[in-house]
Amino acid sequence: MNFLRPFLFRPRWTVLAVLTSGRLMAAELVIPESLTFERGIEFANPDNQHLQLNLARPKQGSGPFPVVVCIHGGGFRAGTREGYDRLCLTLAEHGYVAATVTYRLAPAYRFPAAVEDCKASVRWLRAHADDYHLNPKRIGVMGGSAGGHLALFLGVTAGVEAFEGVGHREQSSAVDCVVSFYGPSDFTQSYGKSVDAHEVLPLFFGGNLEAKRREHIVGSPLYWVTPQAPPTLCIHGTDDKYVAHEQAVWMVDRLKAASVEAELLTLAGAGHGFKGDDAQKADAAMLAFFDRHLKPVNP
Repeated sequence: MNFLRPFLFRPRWTVLAVLTSGRLMAAELVIPESLTFERGIEFANPDNQHLQLNLARPKQGSGPFPVVVCIHGGGFRAGTREGYDRLCLTLAEHGYVAATVTYRLAPAYRFPAAVEDCKASVRWLRAHADDYHLNPKRIGVMGGSAGGHLALFLGVTAGVEAFEGVGHREQSSAVDCVVSFYGPSDFTQSYGKSVDAHEVLPLFFGGNLEAKRREHIVGSPLYWVTPQAPPTLCIHGTDDKYVAHEQAVWMVDRLKAASVEAELLTLAGAGHGFKGDDAQKADAAMLAFFDRHLKPVNP
């Protein structure tokens, strides 16, 4: 089990009200009649990897609908986009176009490949706004664990050429708001405070902190915060053994110091992954945050 690992390797949460558990795989999904759900849409092809996304959207209404991009966890070396299929359907039921995306994994692909791929998915969605009746000016991003890091990173690095990658470069990769479920913000502070940072991060960066300090700094969202960052919600448990709660505190404090709207929902006693009442609180906060920032007051 690694410190950014998602639900695929530790399926201990029930699906009932847990939007972020990611336990339902594609074959088990029941698609509501009110939604369209498309699987396996290619959005980029770096290094002949044919990256794909799954897309859920309402059948009724002409839109344009706000968008949420969902980024799975897995310690940057595991996990699949299907883990967020159920969440995408739930978001679509709430009036969003929702995509869950694939990105290249370590150790075969190191930082910033995963960042480039997630940015490419945002640009692809903007390029196909008319095809899917989505609003290219209202795109949010969420992720859990490693996906939370990637969501945070997209938020604070809009327009940074070094991370843009390939595909639809005429479009912007900027996002309008971010929700991070227990995502790390400063990898230089992970060693010794996580049960498996020493296993995960050397694969992601090509070496440990001593050997690749610069990469650990460059790969940490905390060091990219500017006043241009979008509104951000971090949700984190105090008993997280894989990504320490302080990682969320640092990120929210830094954003606020830069005059960026930022919120921290702390779940006392919760670990790496939420269940029961904690999951319901987290999911409700996420939906309310997206509604506030992505849905116009007077549609």
